[in-house]
Amino acid sequence: MIPEDLKYTEAHEWVRVTAEGADDNTVQVGITDFAQSQLGDVVFVQLPEVGQRIAAGAAVGEIESTKSVSDLFAPVSGEVVAINEALVDQPELVNSEPYGAGWIFEVRTDGPVDDSLLDAAAYGALTDQS
Repeated sequence: MIPEDLKYTEAHEWVRVTAEGADDNTVQVGITDFAQSQLGDVVFVQLPEVGQRIAAGAAVGEIESTKSVSDLFAPVSGEVVAINEALVDQPELVNSEPYGAGWIFEVRTDGPVDDSLLDAAAYGALTDQS
């Protein structure tokens, strides 16, 4: 199931406006359930640095699984304000809870979340999960 309250990229990242971030454009970012299932067992996540400026579409880290190493792309532009430090010791959270405890980083965006991001229906159509 694809959560309706998130926005998605064609590169399989999701974006959630956090309750705390509604006033300052802070969003939480992770990879989708579809992406984690394609990767297989995640064994390492290279996180961006807190304070790092990122640009939408740019590679900001890597996710290593038993099958491959994949780039992690920024779905929005802004400043990284938090990382999920639990992933250092438990990268498998990306597999077990991709929309919850497996979140990857938070960004204070340069403005409102881009309308070019996909809604759940469009992402479902992209991944044949509709």
